[in-house]
Amino acid sequence: MKIYSVAFFGHRYVENTIKVESLLEEQVRKLIDENEYVEFLVGRNGDFDRCVSSSVLRVRKKYRDDNNALVVVFPYPTAEYLNNKNYFHDYYSDVEISHAASVAHPKSAIQIRNREMVDRADLIICYIERKKSGAWQAVQYAMKQRKTVINLADKIDA
Repeated sequence: MKIYSVAFFGHRYVENTIKVESLLEEQVRKLIDENEYVEFLVGRNGDFDRCVSSSVLRVRKKYRDDNNALVVVFPYPTAEYLNNKNYFHDYYSDVEISHAASVAHPKSAIQIRNREMVDRADLIICYIERKKSGAWQAVQYAMKQRKTVINLADKIDA
């Protein structure tokens, strides 16, 4: 079975979450329809990540959940995860901790995890309004790797 992987990157703060979630749901439904199996890779570092998780879960519940998975990828075992493992394993299809990021210096751990997610992904969906953020750096790396990138911020302004 061909697994099509999608990684998500976006800003910690998102103003128009309702519009962003609507655009995410549209993309998720399309990906589920077009692929044999879809793996949605998300972090847990801000508003955009929460929008992604809730949107994917909503589509899985209302539309289809037999050919896709929502995977949270932590750079290291956070206190939030360690204190709530059952919750995370119930909420997400799978929980992963990046080994390379978990043994790296904490200041570089998220960047290492993001690069691993990009390397694994067939598609990058992002919400980038401004440069000089960790999400922007991840997307720049993705473009250097010749990954297809969809920036939802472009669709909101259009």
